[in-house]
Amino acid sequence: MRTTMESGYRGTAGSRAGVNAFRLGALVALVGPPLCVAAVEDTAFYGSLLGFVLILLAAKLGADVFERLRQPTVLGELLVGMLLSGLALAGVETLGRLKDDAALQVVAEIGVILLLFEVGLHSRLHELLEVGLSAAIVATLGVMAPVGLGWLVSQWFFPTEPWYVHLFVGATLAATSVGITARVLQEMNWLESREARIILGAAVVDDVLGLVLLALLSGTVSAIASGGSARLEAAAVGSILAKAAGFLVGAIVVGRVIHLRAVRYGLLMRVPGMGIVIALSFCFSLAALAGKLGLAPIVGAFAAGLILEPSDYEAYRERGELPIEQLIHPIAGLLTPVFFVMMGLRVDLRAFVSTESLGFALAVTLVAILAKQVCSLGVVQRGIQRWVVGAGMVPRGEVGLIFTGMGARLMVDNQPIFDASTVSAMVVMVIVTTLAGPLLLKVLLKSSVPPAARPGMVSNV
Repeated sequence: MRTTMESGYRGTAGSRAGVNAFRLGALVALVGPPLCVAAVEDTAFYGSLLGFVLILLAAKLGADVFERLRQPTVLGELLVGMLLSGLALAGVETLGRLKDDAALQVVAEIGVILLLFEVGLHSRLHELLEVGLSAAIVATLGVMAPVGLGWLVSQWFFPTEPWYVHLFVGATLAATSVGITARVLQEMNWLESREARIILGAAVVDDVLGLVLLALLSGTVSAIASGGSARLEAAAVGSILAKAAGFLVGAIVVGRVIHLRAVRYGLLMRVPGMGIVIALSFCFSLAALAGKLGLAPIVGAFAAGLILEPSDYEAYRERGELPIEQLIHPIAGLLTPVFFVMMGLRVDLRAFVSTESLGFALAVTLVAILAKQVCSLGVVQRGIQRWVVGAGMVPRGEVGLIFTGMGARLMVDNQPIFDASTVSAMVVMVIVTTLAGPLLLKVLLKSSVPPAARPGMVSNV
């Protein structure tokens, strides 16, 4: 989904990875006792505060290990959460209670809202309108194929589950994160190739299709949880789809006007920091409105980022304030890792003892990889290496985790859409696809003709 390149220190992957793993263990040993003391004294706030400290530090250590291994840092944060989950199973009960901590769940929710706000900031409405035919078809097939195949796999393994569980599994497979793909393309000097333009253009359309699908699913599940029919009815689906489309169109048209007026009024204030206050207030307001309408709050956050243009805050920059992206990034960088660690904590490692759970995890991972190859059939231009496009769409990354988190939180009859074993299988799928996608892409690029050696061709892809 994100096309921005991950940045940071690129060290060697050698001895420091092991040192950091040791530091993580020392950190748990250091912070664990205070957490236990806080729990014994029944000081919930202090326990939450120390839990926040533990998660922040552990997330950064895990991210640092994967950064040195030149792998997506989100995997380090996720695996740290899984490590804490394992320690909870080993007897450190306080760590197990972190996943149910209400305060930490709020922090995680704010973190994922800010993440989608950043994703929207790095997308442009004109880019959505300018994507070529190949990019549009690739994105459409890249959503339809995983949804259909994911539904079939889920129905095969869990025939007694209701239809919306199967659809949510398929929707989770449809999510795409191309941030790591963009980094590989840059490293291999393919970022200006037609294949790269198709991948990155398709990512813009994929963003919108994925979030509309998530809005449809969350609205449907919310309606069922409120006493609506659990049957898949065309009228109900059409109503929710109209609500989601109406929200997005209304947010873009009306929200743009409101946002520009708020920016102008903010210039009347003499206190510093009004730019970031307006931007975040706009983000949280649209997220809350989406939630009130029965849609996922992250749909509103993405719409807010899509509406907001960095140039809107040029007057604030002239007053000496930093660009809005630079102001939001450190806030998101502080809170977003909490979401990924909490997702890791939700993984029940005992689920992997079950042959059925392992079989489902394997099947859903294979389908996730193969389904994205279908989108390569959407390339209509000649001379395009279709397998490169398919491989570039494989990583699920943070987007797959967001969909998984939604499935774990949405409830029907006091039961989550995704139980512990399904969450665990989805997390395995995210890890494997996020690692396998870039590796497959590198193999294909090394055996392909580089863009500089091919005849130049300018086209709207």
